[in-house]
Amino acid sequence: MKTRYLGKNKLQVSALGLGCMGMSFAYGGAEESQAINTIHAAVDLGITFLDTAEVYGPFDNEVLVGKAIKGIRDKVQIATKFGFHILPGGHGLERMAGVDSRPEHIREAVEGSLKRLNVDTIDLLYQHRVDPTVTVEDVVGTKAELVKEGKVLHIGLSEVSADTLRRACEVHPIAAVQTEYSLWTREPEENILKACRELGVGFVPYSPLGRGFLTGKITDRSGFADDDFRRNLPRFQNDALQKNQQLLRQLREITDKYGCTLAQLALAWGMSKGDDIVPIPGARKIAHMRDNAGAVSLDISDADIKAIDLIFTPDHVHGLRYNQDDFNLIDK
Repeated sequence: MKTRYLGKNKLQVSALGLGCMGMSFAYGGAEESQAINTIHAAVDLGITFLDTAEVYGPFDNEVLVGKAIKGIRDKVQIATKFGFHILPGGHGLERMAGVDSRPEHIREAVEGSLKRLNVDTIDLLYQHRVDPTVTVEDVVGTKAELVKEGKVLHIGLSEVSADTLRRACEVHPIAAVQTEYSLWTREPEENILKACRELGVGFVPYSPLGRGFLTGKITDRSGFADDDFRRNLPRFQNDALQKNQQLLRQLREITDKYGCTLAQLALAWGMSKGDDIVPIPGARKIAHMRDNAGAVSLDISDADIKAIDLIFTPDHVHGLRYNQDDFNLIDK
């Protein structure tokens, strides 16, 4: 598989990554052996950029990835994240109790991640969400110390504003910003993506398939597990879902032209926006992951990219991407 580089210090990763969250968190999870087999198949295909976080599970997802990469550590790039206060009791999302990026918590989180992943070094460490009580200078300063100590190779941020990113870059080079970006979430084009390019920072879109909607396989919520957090998202309420289906119908005219799937077209569209962009679609099943991988070799014409842009303008998309509580965690 082709590779791309993130940041001025050129973290080399596969052109398409693998988001591992859904294997054990938020979307109902997957059986462990199936998830591990999917990761192994991804690495065999050249998808070596694996994304996880301590809060996924919590903790279970890092353990899963740690098991999967045993014996192949030298073939993969591991990205993980800290930044939430995680309660000792409860289940899944209910254990998330606000943000925490105090320097002592960062260090505690990193030590935990290293143990769960069973690695000596984290290739890319993100702050998952901004903590308004801790300056970005203190956060990045702490992560820079971890780089000097050899526990972290590169550092990143997630869902930050352009101003916060600029301040962060004054302290230490930032390899990547991770933000939701897809056909139906294009707000990053207005600000943060431009700032990344100005500062030489890579851009890693999460949910590049619109939490599964852009695959065309979600027509209602009947297939969601009881604990699937999409049940509560505005875009996945029935009225919005049905209205947004109209956009997919227009997109299918272009997939027919290229003989590709909706997922492949959506990913190829994102990758066409620049060589500094590395999407990390999730996939619990090998077949879905292989389908996604086909996007890397899909060459969409400039004319069709523009046509896709016009189909999925922000004003054509129904429903917000998050609820207000989730938006409150995003740096403005």
